[in-house]
Amino acid sequence: MMHLFHDVSRQCSKITTEKYSTSFASAIRLLHKDLRTPIYNIYGFVRFADEIVDTFHGHDQAVLLKQFKMETYDAIERGISLNPILHSFQMAVNEYGIAMPLIDAFFNSMEQDLNKLEYDQDTYNEYIYGSAEVVGLMCLSIFCDGEIEKYNALKPYAQSLGAAFQKVNFLRDLKADTQTLERMYFPGCNFLNFSEVEKQQIEADILKDFKHAYQGIVRLPIKARFGVYVAYKYYMSLFNKIRKVKAIRIMEERIRIPNYYKAMILAKAGVRSQFNML
Repeated sequence: MMHLFHDVSRQCSKITTEKYSTSFASAIRLLHKDLRTPIYNIYGFVRFADEIVDTFHGHDQAVLLKQFKMETYDAIERGISLNPILHSFQMAVNEYGIAMPLIDAFFNSMEQDLNKLEYDQDTYNEYIYGSAEVVGLMCLSIFCDGEIEKYNALKPYAQSLGAAFQKVNFLRDLKADTQTLERMYFPGCNFLNFSEVEKQQIEADILKDFKHAYQGIVRLPIKARFGVYVAYKYYMSLFNKIRKVKAIRIMEERIRIPNYYKAMILAKAGVRSQFNML
């Protein structure tokens, strides 16, 4: 009956992904069927950790994160956990040889969210690496499935894509991060008077990440390429919408991409893929 527990655990991670991020869930469904489950398993794990530091106010978040971290390492070592999210995650880690330093860096960034309110350039880069770039590298481990040379060749591009996604999230969520969570991720910015110059500097940095990441997307294994490309296009569309609005509006509302526009992105991406135009 162990297969039932495996299946229930995987379903928990899939449901978590679908409930928390329709965009990522849609992109994951475009991956080859062999890749979908382990990517869901990674996202479910990442989402739960994010929830601890972002949402569980009124509880001892530091204790909860410490316990979650200990249970994660224990699950990986034992090859089993009664927490279905951690059980599904450890299956992905152990099957695809996801490097433990990536998980260490991820938890380091989650711990920073409980303590650090402002970042300088060094701590900002460290946070981006641990919160986003390593997630891209975890996914790349699955996409490359043991092909070390391919993984090493694509590694910098996966990091750039993860960084671009995270930085766009920061811009999109600037109001909530600064006013509700009291976090200032972008170094050197005055969020009491967020200026057009500051916004444009951040956008130039993000655009550089996106351009670099695209060079790697077209070199991904075919099983992964289309799904990752669609996720890239979703975020590029959100980023382009953010670029068109004034800095003051970013501080007043959360910019979104409507579902009908996401459907258009998917359709256009499908055409480009069919004609090998990615």
